[in-house]
Amino acid sequence: MSNARPLAYLALGTSMALVGTYVALSKPLAAAFPVMLLAWLRFGMGGIAMLPWLKKPADEPPMTAQTRRLLFLESFLGNFLFTLCMISGVKLTTAVSASVIMAAIPAAVALLSWIFLRERVAPRVWAGVACAVLGIGLLSLSKTQLSAHAGAAPDANNAHNLVWLGNLLLIAAVFCEASYAVIGKKLTGSLTPRRISALINLWGFVLSTPMGLWLAFGFDFGAVTASTWVLLVFYSLAACMWSVWLWMTGLKHVPAAQAGVFTVLLPISAAVVGVLALGEKMDGTQLIAFGLALAGVVLATLPSRVALRVRPRKD
Repeated sequence: MSNARPLAYLALGTSMALVGTYVALSKPLAAAFPVMLLAWLRFGMGGIAMLPWLKKPADEPPMTAQTRRLLFLESFLGNFLFTLCMISGVKLTTAVSASVIMAAIPAAVALLSWIFLRERVAPRVWAGVACAVLGIGLLSLSKTQLSAHAGAAPDANNAHNLVWLGNLLLIAAVFCEASYAVIGKKLTGSLTPRRISALINLWGFVLSTPMGLWLAFGFDFGAVTASTWVLLVFYSLAACMWSVWLWMTGLKHVPAAQAGVFTVLLPISAAVVGVLALGEKMDGTQLIAFGLALAGVVLATLPSRVALRVRPRKD
């Protein structure tokens, strides 16, 4: 297990960094396709790539009714509902509010792991969660973020009366993402990471097909450039295949609460890509925020001799 932990941490960190990367590079896709059509195309392309992963391994036990329900919930909450709550919430509130609220994901993962998985969350992990939340919250409130938002939200006053609804939707998105981590931990006990990735993608395709087909009939696909199609292929493979497989692989060896701290790498990698690839600016406050967030990851993942000796008691 000691040799598996570093590789699991690497898989979790790479997964979240990859998510942040494709989120930052997906702006042209959001401008070229309606959201639900983009989701449908994403699940379809990912499904084609993962067709071999759908095959049941010879040593896999038959799926129970509970496992089937968890697979549906994993896709419905983590893929489908998360996207709808996030996009709808951002439209009704500010981008700064969205970033601050989404910084609560590590804490939400730890809380749900404690409640539903009965994991013992060590004080050091809670401290790591606190650093992660403080770091991303500080990043969201930096002067660069505030000035960018002020210039990009001229219609904010029109939705003033619905800000409370937008914030509620974003809080729902936080718990959808946290549920994704917790349910994924349960699923790794009975299914391989490849099977989980393929099956939840299949459910995502089914859920998005009605609206996706309706939007596709009236969409001008000929107006989409070749570079946009290439970006869509990368987005589909990264979102549906690579990042999910890496996350589920890491979860096999790491408690969900501890894994949740790695979600701080999502906004960090998105910001780094923004600076390196999109020409955005980074100020001193953002650098401090990154330091706090990374300190949280270190706190949650450094090996502890005491922790290695402690085992859950079975009364």
